[in-house]
Amino acid sequence: MKKINSERGQSLVELSISLMVLLWLLAGAVEFGLGFFQFIQLRDAAQEGALYGSINPADTSGMIDRVKAQSTSPIDLAAQYTSGAISGIQPGEVRVETSYVKDDGTIGTGCITEGIEVTVAYSHKFFIPLATLFSSGNTITIKASVTDTILTKDPLITPCP
Repeated sequence: MKKINSERGQSLVELSISLMVLLWLLAGAVEFGLGFFQFIQLRDAAQEGALYGSINPADTSGMIDRVKAQSTSPIDLAAQYTSGAISGIQPGEVRVETSYVKDDGTIGTGCITEGIEVTVAYSHKFFIPLATLFSSGNTITIKASVTDTILTKDPLITPCP
């Protein structure tokens, strides 16, 4: 059976369309994997800061220093750290917030058996244009928060009940 001339490029067209879809899916999987890897890095850094804070609850700068020293890849936490509130984070920045929390979720005073919460955030910029269709811009804030129990009384903290 002889093929009609109009069908000669059909396979090539199908391959090119399929290949584009597959490449977009692959790029999306890579983007998701990188974002998840960055989340794991932020979570580990927050855990390190909260661990330090459970022993030294009044040393906020020490907690932040422990977070910044935790890792350099894929995010260089020390180089990209910027002080300030997480709500005002800019692309490529790392921000750290600490707070005392009680068991019921209310704000604590830093007493023994309360919690110290360390939150680390990073503003991830998408490298594939398709991701902007699923978000409100070309960045997404990745946040990781860890709460540890305060284990020692710090003399700098107000008297506990």
